[in-house]
Amino acid sequence: MRPTIVLFTAIAAMMMVASGALANTGGEVRHIPPIEYLRMAPDQPLSLDQARRSDRWQVSTENVPNFGYLTDPFWFRFVVPDSHGAQLVEISYPHLDDIQFHLLKNGQPVQFFQTGDRHTFDQRPVKHPNFVFPLELDAGNHYEVYLRIQTDGALQVPITLWDRASFFSHTSNSLQLHAIYVGILSTVILFNLILFMVLREANYLYYSISTFGYLFLISGLRGLTFPWLWPDNPWLQNQATLVAIPFALLFSLLFARSFLELRQTNPALDKLVRGAIIATLLAMLGAFVFDYNTAIKLSVALAVPACLLLLFTGPIQWMRGARQAGIYTLAWTALTIGCVVTAVNKIGWLPSTFFTEYGMQIGSALEAILLSIALAKRLYSEREERIAAREAQLNALAARRKAELRMMDQALHNPLTGLPNRSSFEMLVQDKLARESTGRHAVGVIQLTNLQSITKTLGHTNTDRLLDVLSRRYNSILKELPGIEAVERSAEKNFYVASLDSASFAFLVDTDIATAQPRRIAQCLEQLRESVDYLGMQLPVDAVTGIALYPEHGKDTNTLIRQAYIAQETEAARERGLAYYQPTEDSYSAERLTLAADLRRALHQNQLALYLQPKQCLATGNITGVEALIRWPERQLPADQLIEVAEQTGLMKSLTRWVLERALSSRDRLLAAGYDLSIAVNISPNNLRERDFPLFVQRLMSAHPHHRGKLMLELTETSMMMDPKNSLKALKSLHVADIPLAIDDFGSGYSSLSYIKQLPAREIKIDRSLIVDLARHAEDQVIVEATIVMCHSLGYVVVAEGVEDVETTEILQRMGCDTLQGYVLARPMPLEQLLSWLAARQALAAPRQA
Repeated sequence: MRPTIVLFTAIAAMMMVASGALANTGGEVRHIPPIEYLRMAPDQPLSLDQARRSDRWQVSTENVPNFGYLTDPFWFRFVVPDSHGAQLVEISYPHLDDIQFHLLKNGQPVQFFQTGDRHTFDQRPVKHPNFVFPLELDAGNHYEVYLRIQTDGALQVPITLWDRASFFSHTSNSLQLHAIYVGILSTVILFNLILFMVLREANYLYYSISTFGYLFLISGLRGLTFPWLWPDNPWLQNQATLVAIPFALLFSLLFARSFLELRQTNPALDKLVRGAIIATLLAMLGAFVFDYNTAIKLSVALAVPACLLLLFTGPIQWMRGARQAGIYTLAWTALTIGCVVTAVNKIGWLPSTFFTEYGMQIGSALEAILLSIALAKRLYSEREERIAAREAQLNALAARRKAELRMMDQALHNPLTGLPNRSSFEMLVQDKLARESTGRHAVGVIQLTNLQSITKTLGHTNTDRLLDVLSRRYNSILKELPGIEAVERSAEKNFYVASLDSASFAFLVDTDIATAQPRRIAQCLEQLRESVDYLGMQLPVDAVTGIALYPEHGKDTNTLIRQAYIAQETEAARERGLAYYQPTEDSYSAERLTLAADLRRALHQNQLALYLQPKQCLATGNITGVEALIRWPERQLPADQLIEVAEQTGLMKSLTRWVLERALSSRDRLLAAGYDLSIAVNISPNNLRERDFPLFVQRLMSAHPHHRGKLMLELTETSMMMDPKNSLKALKSLHVADIPLAIDDFGSGYSSLSYIKQLPAREIKIDRSLIVDLARHAEDQVIVEATIVMCHSLGYVVVAEGVEDVETTEILQRMGCDTLQGYVLARPMPLEQLLSWLAARQALAAPRQA
């Protein structure tokens, strides 16, 4: 900003020095003669002779005759003094349309010129912006000048008599001063145009154009644009003069509105300025619609209130706290004072001095300089604000970056132990596999299986502290593991273990290096399983480790971590503390996750089916009952897997109820066909844990009393041992309701005979694993026969399931087995097929009975 102020201060100083020099120029010979005037009627023009003889001449009381905007023709006359040495007559108002110049010598015309603002410039006797007429005078004679003048604009006739040397010296000085003025304003215009091109802010463009408008207006008012721009086109000169006033005001108003931010700070004043803008546009249009006299009156009439509005806008905004309004007020005040001084001088109320004659130029130059300083100051302030805003932005970005780094650190580390978390570990593994895709690596997962018990014993706070201790301990142990990869390295500490969750840790090992030192690996893994000394106690955390190998068990990070999780859940991991992933022991799959949803939909849409497998009495050969077995026709899914999914997903309750209802419906069909067979339904241990299950079965029997005693519920030996107490309670409730029970898969588990004895069961079903190889293994025959004898002694009916050949059937018959079930008799089949099978069997038996 300082260079700008210095520049414009220097320009102002140059102008003041030049003005002082011009004002102090002495030796000028000029004279303002007394003037008489004669006003004519427009319809009664007077010739020179008629005007001379007229008795209506009046003496002008002003040095400069000024008749305003009268369009009537006037005659003016004055005497050329013989003692003055006058050689030129100047009319220093260049906007008179038509001038007829007559020089009379002793009453006789000797010179005549006709010129004016409506004539081409080359018609002027002296090529000068003002109207200048040469005088040819002889000593000892009486000379008079008669001027006939008519104009559509302001009728001002400032007449001065000059000697040639003084006139041209004065003209040269005036042109020099105007050149300085043009230089100042051109510098301002160029400076602001450059700022506009750089900053693209409308303020600078508006100000450049408004300054150009004042430069053009003042040059036009002094008559300089006519000889310089269009000397052969008077019409264009007059139109340019008409347009210049509203043009300069238009961009002054636009600049004031933008610079003072009226739209944001003073909406009421902004409306007035916008109204003035519209008025100036209409005035510019009027220059081409109305005649010159009307148009110039309209422009002047508009200029006065517009200038007053611009003059008072600054102080109003200044009082409202706008800082830039102060310099704006000073600038516009300087321009207003200059214009007023010039106008008062032209009227004749102030003597002609340098400051009164050039007041408008001085005021506009000062305005240009002051507003340029204001714009420069604003630019400097905005620059400082931008720098401050940029610094604040950089500080905010630095703080944000710091916060992001902190958040990133938190996102990549466990908040409790400070170990790298799952995301960090996954990035390590992914990066390692990408860089060393041909190598062999192992992902290990350490699970603290006893952590939940410790939490229940010591509380969460102590558990958190224990985990912190364990994290440091495991990091130091795994650091010595051959082939270990650092999860994270830093100047402070290296981490070799990551925290997957509160009870799981993970590490990565180069398999080729690790397998070369098996003893060291065994030592490290054994240290992981050791109890932890905490609060004076040796706490067993029961750490088990699962290992997944790359590329054998998976080729991506997610799969390897998953396989390691599966491995540490196996029985081998629980027994030895370490297990490798085995695909055969992986019971989880993506298909399994969708299976539950499909099963739920199949159950609701009745897409499941009930198959029935007949049971035969070995003593009589009659079909005594059937077992209901669930099937899913759309999915070739084994029944035990379907039951497992239902138990894991909470569908077992709905599924068992559906099977029971369909079983009774099937028995209705069997009764209708003449087959009074019992029907057995398998239930889950989950059903026994349902409080309302016995009540549901009782209500079902109450609704179907004709099936009472014929619906048998089967429960496996192993499932009863999961919760012996509650299972026994539920089974007794069913027995009281006269619902027969059967123990399924007897001999496959580790049940207590004393517990079996307490069960209110009627039937024992020997597991098929003892029946399948009965004919080939004598040991199985001993076990089965002993089982049959024991069950008969306890009062149970014995059923052998899984019988697939006649030889086995004969052996069971000799052993005294009561009932047979298996493929040797029939496979499970739908109800319609069973009815046909029963009918066919009955048809074959009829001839034998006959």
